[in-house]
Amino acid sequence: MSPEISLRTATIADVDILRYWDEQPHVLESDPNDDWNWETELQRNPPWRQQLIAMLEGRPIGFVQIIDPALEETHYWGDVPSNLRAIDIWIGEERDLGKGYGTEIMNQAIRICFTEASVQAILIDPLASNLRAHRFYQRLGFQFIEQRTLGEYEDDTFVFRLDRAQWQKTNPSII
Repeated sequence: MSPEISLRTATIADVDILRYWDEQPHVLESDPNDDWNWETELQRNPPWRQQLIAMLEGRPIGFVQIIDPALEETHYWGDVPSNLRAIDIWIGEERDLGKGYGTEIMNQAIRICFTEASVQAILIDPLASNLRAHRFYQRLGFQFIEQRTLGEYEDDTFVFRLDRAQWQKTNPSII
């Protein structure tokens, strides 16, 4: 049986838990350089972004951000075509890792992305050193595209992509 996980919009009321999660060793290991500016960003709702809190039976356990990388204002992804989405995800507490929660959260995020008919693919950019994340995304159907330096801190990342057509082969009745 899958865990009872839901996604809800993140709000300014989540700032304390998000700051706390940002300081956890396993989160820092996967995202060491970013300052998410929670106090500011949680009060903005640009049309190119969704920030979501993953809830396990009423308890916050993780964060998901879905963006349109062609419209995102910092141009983190550089020049990319339209009709893509990019996802950031993490589980806040180490005790919640390895229980299938991340898989369920990602499956829900993927469905959100592909609900919009124009979206053709989803991008993910784990650090090149994060082998656990690479295996996780590959199990979900993401394909390695390239090693690339991204962001203000020039993080060494692996870019993975999940094409709609490929995803629909294994999930034909969902979208």
